[in-house]
Amino acid sequence: MASGNQTLRKRRDSFTPAASVVGAARGAAALELVRSPMVPEPSVLTAAEFRRVGELLYRQSRITLHQGKEELVRSRLTKCLRRLGVDSFTAYLDHVEADASGGELAMMVDLLTTNKTSFFRESAHFEYFSQEVLPALAESGESLRMWSAGCSTGEEPFTLAMLLHHGLPCIESHDVRILATDISARVLTRAREARYPEITIREIPPGIARTYLVPVSEGGSVSYHIRDDVRRLVHFARLNLMANWPMRRPFQVIFCRNVMIYFDRETQQRLVQRFWEALAPGGHLFVGHSESLTSLEHRFRYVRPAVYVK
Repeated sequence: MASGNQTLRKRRDSFTPAASVVGAARGAAALELVRSPMVPEPSVLTAAEFRRVGELLYRQSRITLHQGKEELVRSRLTKCLRRLGVDSFTAYLDHVEADASGGELAMMVDLLTTNKTSFFRESAHFEYFSQEVLPALAESGESLRMWSAGCSTGEEPFTLAMLLHHGLPCIESHDVRILATDISARVLTRAREARYPEITIREIPPGIARTYLVPVSEGGSVSYHIRDDVRRLVHFARLNLMANWPMRRPFQVIFCRNVMIYFDRETQQRLVQRFWEALAPGGHLFVGHSESLTSLEHRFRYVRPAVYVK
């Protein structure tokens, strides 16, 4: 999502034991403070402002902002007020609504969306995918199209890509693509880097980690890069699930997990119907274990917890 972010840059004074240099640096810093306009701390987030944020968020993404999230909203949006030099959330929201480009609204949605994820999260799904779904897809000989909807920083689609490499013989001879989408440009930028710190790879089975991750030493620490041939299976793109979907070919597998919990029932109903239309006959839909289609009208066949088949 093109958000028009302006990065806040922190200035660090260089340290030197020479008192004269230190004094000069402090003097320059003091002079700069005098010249720069002081931006007051933002005021508290009022109930009316909180409701207004919720209305904008819902209008753009259909995400429902529940009571109790006031402090989260205030802390995440304060940096925008400081960047713009305004001292109230009302002035900030006026600016968001007046921005014809939509960049400020996109940035606001980006900051307020939750992006929790991990490799092999809810591992029972990946066991079922590897043992039941993938062998059947391999036997069909068809082109394989999969979609990770709400992919966050990329752990889910890269988990699928590693399992495809691990379980699909001669994968190079197959037409395999994984589409990974998210509404947040910020997390997509990180996902495209395909680089993860050591703490995030602990849930990956050791054999798979050794095969598909490349350790890279950077500045005294080690990070892990997804192997290039695995990365090439995944295409990242920004997509608002409430907008038009440009995809034309049907998918055999859709993962949309722990996303619908942020939507109201009407939006969930619409989204499940659209997933039905986007899946090929026999295609699988995986939702989060905290989610269920029980209260919704749908034509999917229940397979196991949080797994459905068209």
